Amino acid sequence: MLTPRPSRRTFFALSVLVAAWPAFAARPLVITVLGDSITAGYGLPGRAALPNQLHLALTRLGIANVVRAAGVSGDTTAGGLGRVDFSVQQDTDLAIVALGGNDLLQGLDPKGTRANLDGIIRKLKARRIPVLLAGIAAPTQVGGGYARDFNSVFTGLAKAHSVPLYPNLIEGVARQRTLNQPDGIHPNARGVQVITARLAPVVAKALKR
Repeated sequence: MLTPRPSRRTFFALSVLVAAWPAFAARPLVITVLGDSITAGYGLPGRAALPNQLHLALTRLGIANVVRAAGVSGDTTAGGLGRVDFSVQQDTDLAIVALGGNDLLQGLDPKGTRANLDGIIRKLKARRIPVLLAGIAAPTQVGGGYARDFNSVFTGLAKAHSVPLYPNLIEGVARQRTLNQPDGIHPNARGVQVITARLAPVVAKALKR
């Protein structure tokens, strides 16, 4: 019995399928945001919270992505260190470490903040999970010396571990009445959009490293 030879149309269809296979096979990149109330979306519906807005911003940049919320309201860097192993899953392509705001509000020793963040980064790197460190800028009103020591924690760690740094998560939003909730600390929906519009290109660049 003779086996019919594939037609040119069949060969063409197969070649198109093979060429397109990587696009079908590729999974969305997973970004996990390890943070506190700002990244948890305090006071906001889920669609307006930072994880979802970052997902949308990255999608607009053409990046297929899943953003996992691993923010806990009130969490300090010590809390983040204690839960990083189970809060950041192994399939994470990039972990955004956005902690330190509550350390600042509580006036904790910057040396402790540095040690905790150093421990978080080391744990993630040991699991071969890339890190983007998102800092928080201390205003000079808290004391020039303290602000300088606190702010240097993030720049120092980024340099020591060779990880990308987003210096101030609330850049452009802090102390802006129209961009924050009534408490003056947590961004409102519009404020989150400002944050994610600035943050998304930095995340996109970190994903390509």
